[in-house]
Amino acid sequence: MSPSPQRTPHAVHPDLQADCGSCFGLCCVALPFARSADFAADKAAGTPCGNLREDFGCGIHDRLRERGYAGCTVFDCFGAGQKVSQVTFGGRSWRTEPGSARTMYEVFPVVRQLHELLRYAAEALDLPAAKAVHHELREAYVRIDALTRESAETLLAVDVPALRAEVNAHLLRAGELARAAIPGRKKNHRGDRGADLLGARLRGAKLRGATLRGACLIAADLSGADLRQADLIGADLRDTNLCGADLTGALFLTQPQLNAARGDAATRIPAGLRRPGHWAA
Repeated sequence: MSPSPQRTPHAVHPDLQADCGSCFGLCCVALPFARSADFAADKAAGTPCGNLREDFGCGIHDRLRERGYAGCTVFDCFGAGQKVSQVTFGGRSWRTEPGSARTMYEVFPVVRQLHELLRYAAEALDLPAAKAVHHELREAYVRIDALTRESAETLLAVDVPALRAEVNAHLLRAGELARAAIPGRKKNHRGDRGADLLGARLRGAKLRGATLRGACLIAADLSGADLRQADLIGADLRDTNLCGADLTGALFLTQPQLNAARGDAATRIPAGLRRPGHWAA
């Protein structure tokens, strides 16, 4: 049985953290990428990356950015890799059983999305102000967690968009409840598909408790901005300037989002997340 989500904070929940040593390098094999500013070469889905070692480790893990693979540093499977490797396929790799490879590659992105939902639900269950929706979130968590342990055939039949829409309704309510106690009028940059704030100049902006769900903040200047308790679920923070910004208590912010942004030693980040190594000292 997995740990109780309401007692184990999302930041340290073992099932929701990637354990690359227990994975068969699935993100390096199953997923495709194209030569770009994020990747130094093209790779088709189902083809092992040229940097993948025989032991399923990355040969350039400590030099990904300098070798042109910045895209790898902003990916997180939220623990789906080891779940598929060790649970769904019982520790049998695509190398030892090539016949199962295609199914394994198809299952991995499904479980990755389910683990992402678990990660968000776990965080919402850590929010005391969201107690009114804890029952629904806890039920969803238990149901999805059990689903991730089902057979490959069952997982491939999951209607992920419908499940995501169901859980997102509870997450939206949890975010609203968590931000309700913040004084003053909160800015809403959500929109139907997230606000388009590409390259926006928001230096020093007062965005405490703001809704930035799904917002496009690529290359935006949020240096020195107050983003405390802002809802950042799904916000695109690629190349976003967060130098000196305060993200204390930011809601649903993930490590990949931080890794994609630019920050410095003065950037304040939520507890449980790591300061990316490429940020300015």
